[in-house]
Amino acid sequence: MSKLDYLKHSLLGMPPQIELFVRHCHYSAISQHKNRLPGFDRKKCYENLLKTVDLKRVRITFLLDTFHPLDHEHFIMQQKKFPVIQTRQGSETGSFLFLLDHVIAQKFYPDTIIYLLEDDYLHREGWVDVLLEAFELPVDYVTLFDHRDKYTASSYKDLQARLYQTHSCHFRTTPSTTNTFAARYKTLQKDAPIHRAYSENRTITADHEKFCHLQREGATLISSIPGWSTHVEQEFTSPCFSWESLL
Repeated sequence: MSKLDYLKHSLLGMPPQIELFVRHCHYSAISQHKNRLPGFDRKKCYENLLKTVDLKRVRITFLLDTFHPLDHEHFIMQQKKFPVIQTRQGSETGSFLFLLDHVIAQKFYPDTIIYLLEDDYLHREGWVDVLLEAFELPVDYVTLFDHRDKYTASSYKDLQARLYQTHSCHFRTTPSTTNTFAARYKTLQKDAPIHRAYSENRTITADHEKFCHLQREGATLISSIPGWSTHVEQEFTSPCFSWESLL
């Protein structure tokens, strides 16, 4: 969002626009082992996103990372409504770093909300409102994915959290999340060296270590409770909602 667009939104009493960047690929070797929900399909996640998004407040850009000779047949390339950035990185970290650099180079207004999303997530109706409400709180990073392992894993048995309340739900502080998260543009600019450090010279981003590092630097990460989105991995889905119903 440009400064002029931001001022127009403010004068009209409208909430800030969300710039949503979604990473897609033809094939992900690092996720083939994951135990998915029955009926899982990345195109269904794409269709769910379009069904639940509010295009008056969210602008979508897709990134397609592929070496596939038939990349023009990917469902992202079949749609013409949203822009698609094509790259040939060939790894999760490569595509993330490419997207990070692209976003930083856009020179959005500092308070613009940037939502970086991977292609295997589902969202519930109303997630746009929830995400915008989160940034009314004194926080730096937001995830709508309520990590199930934070309640069940032995490594988190002594985990403590601060709770926040908004109009729609509660939020809790959480030590880490995946490479699907939201932050204001100015925050992403400031913390870009840390984001790069945990993706460079790797095939998979060390996301847990990255967010722990960011919080040691004073950043606050919160997740909605219950989750308004989920990573579609059966044993880690956000609690308290039947995500299978969206597939």
